[in-house]
Amino acid sequence: MTKVFIDGSSGTTGLRIHERLKERKDLDLIILPDELRKNNDAIRAALNESDISFLCLPDAAAAEAVSLLDNKQTIIIDTSTAHRTLDDWAYGFPEIKGLRNKILSSRRIANPGCHASGFISLVAPLIYNRLIDADTVLTCFSLTGYSGGGKKMIADYENPERNTLLDAPRMYGLSQAHKHLPEMKKIAGLEKAPVFCPVVGDFYSGMEVTVSLEAGQVKGGIQAVKEAYALYYDDSKGLVRFTEADDGDGFLSAGAFSGRDDMEVSVFGNDDRLILVSRFDNLGKGASGAAIQNMNIVMGIDEKTGLNC
Repeated sequence: MTKVFIDGSSGTTGLRIHERLKERKDLDLIILPDELRKNNDAIRAALNESDISFLCLPDAAAAEAVSLLDNKQTIIIDTSTAHRTLDDWAYGFPEIKGLRNKILSSRRIANPGCHASGFISLVAPLIYNRLIDADTVLTCFSLTGYSGGGKKMIADYENPERNTLLDAPRMYGLSQAHKHLPEMKKIAGLEKAPVFCPVVGDFYSGMEVTVSLEAGQVKGGIQAVKEAYALYYDDSKGLVRFTEADDGDGFLSAGAFSGRDDMEVSVFGNDDRLILVSRFDNLGKGASGAAIQNMNIVMGIDEKTGLNC
């Protein structure tokens, strides 16, 4: 039985991973009592006892946790941004060409950021197929549910006496220094980071990431983009798939994939102006679902085990 430890199991992502793994018969969860959850000696012992450990911590704490590891066989899946652009860590997005084999052979896996997952799912296939150039300056709009902001933001939005400004969508990351930008640039294969506009809305979970292109930026037109996506994701186990459909009424809801662990990639528009769209759950394929998928892969079992897709 595989021994699993979740460091940071009381946070939004860690708690969700714990809830989804606790009933699995193939796993033995290592649980620290509440009074020891911040005790370095207890954490060190749990990390080194485990076969697989999830780090659901702030960046600095995640880096510190890695330093406590002596067991060279323990596999780390880190959900923070601390290790996502490091060459000696596998980036945990197996549907992107070249990454699945690296995940399989690595003991250090950096789970992707939610905004980054959507952006990379749209851009990496086009770079791979040379439909856009690596030096293209892109613009990305990303709408997410408020659970992506963690416990504090959830509490703010669910407070019955909350600020009325929370009733409408809110832009953030205004300084163009969002922490997902480095991985968005590197993993997508771009020379420059995109102009990025993240927006949080008054809904719990769900995500809709959009990249717009005009004719001068893309080779081959909309049909070439559709064919590239369909072929690129053809062998992705159904967890990332291309579709030409909307929600049936000319709309695309950011909440359509709430509670799910899969992702849908689409392109709309015409040869002059294209809208690329990725929809998924910020807590699913954007966080805990991706982490569990990566665990399943390194365990050598069906990667959909325990996932809702």
